[in-house]
Amino acid sequence: MDEPASGVRAHAQALDALIREAVVRAQAGKEGVESDAMLFLGNRHQSFPALMVRDPVLEPVDKLVWMAIMLTVYRSTGNTAFPGHDAIGRIANISSRSTVARAIAVLRATRWLTLCARVRSARGRFSGNVYALHDEPLGLADALHLDDGYMAFLEASLNHIHARVRAVVRAVLDSMDEDIGAGRDVLAQIHLLQRRLESMALSGEAGTSRRFFAFTASTVRQLWGQSGSTEAQDIHRDQNSNTVNHHDQNSVMVSSSSNINKTTTTTPGVTEKKSAPGCGEFRSLVWPSRLDANQRIIAERYLRTIGAEHRQTVLDELEGRFRAEAKGMDPLYDELSFLHALCKAVTAGKFNPRLGLRVCSDRTGRAKTRMSASTPRIAEPAEETAEQRIERMAHAREHMAKIRAILGMAPPAEKSADGSAGGQERPKAPS
Repeated sequence: MDEPASGVRAHAQALDALIREAVVRAQAGKEGVESDAMLFLGNRHQSFPALMVRDPVLEPVDKLVWMAIMLTVYRSTGNTAFPGHDAIGRIANISSRSTVARAIAVLRATRWLTLCARVRSARGRFSGNVYALHDEPLGLADALHLDDGYMAFLEASLNHIHARVRAVVRAVLDSMDEDIGAGRDVLAQIHLLQRRLESMALSGEAGTSRRFFAFTASTVRQLWGQSGSTEAQDIHRDQNSNTVNHHDQNSVMVSSSSNINKTTTTTPGVTEKKSAPGCGEFRSLVWPSRLDANQRIIAERYLRTIGAEHRQTVLDELEGRFRAEAKGMDPLYDELSFLHALCKAVTAGKFNPRLGLRVCSDRTGRAKTRMSASTPRIAEPAEETAEQRIERMAHAREHMAKIRAILGMAPPAEKSADGSAGGQERPKAPS
């Protein structure tokens, strides 16, 4: 079956539809009562993916936490609450809640676990989260489709309290930047067999030049060099380490594999969108409103590959392409791939802006209008009437008479009927 042109696999789209259905069905629950459920969409078997066991990025505790979560699905016939930190700790024999929280953050960063939605009741009260557990790491396009806060989570986790989480997140972002710097479209479709073959080679052969899903070989080797247990530090951080926000019985769980066959949920509410601000160096740019938070953060990484003087022009060209759809041009389904192509054209010196020229012109015109509207105008004097002129001349003659008196000058001679002066003024001799 052909993959969708948008870059999101049919598997992820089907899972997204099941999650939305689960949230809608959950609205029938009792108001004010927090209840969590788990959906298992895979085959019934007491086995774990070989890729999970051989994952070169996850530490043993991360793998144990993934397995503990999956075991709750096996025991519950597919309808259960997401296990809390304490429950996971009991199943996996992990004494520190902080270590469990760290592992959940790592699983989300590596895309073995996805936070798909935050659920609220009709009154806006938080009721839980909807998670998805995967039998292999999701591709970036699939992750962004299911988790609209994924990129913001990565950027926020660069300041995570746990060094291991910071290191893994930095490796995810560095791998993304490495791919972008090499001219690779990070959202492009890659056949599943190719992804799995590359991952099997890397996890089985140390020093290979191939990647492991989201990670390039160089970032994996860097993580191997930084690897080390941090559980001793985690024990003292229980109250500050819950990066994945959820209560022990407050989350819907969706467990997914390549075979989707069942959905169940009991959590009431509606989904809530998440957003993230842009980086400081990009805040002065005017962004197309069509880009969501995830897309904007990735777009910033694309724009870093070109000079600052070209960034607004490229964004204008993208906005112009969006506007062209309203005039009959074919819809643009993959906005970031188009932006990536524009950035590559700039780097190659082949970028010729066309659709963005009108966007820039409109923005400049609006700026001039705002500037002229904010500039105070000086009122022009009204035209003088005959009465005002007579009054003004009378005041002028009065002032001239005072000045003449001060200077000792005789009053001006009266004019004759023909307008000629009747005499000449002579200065008065000083006394």
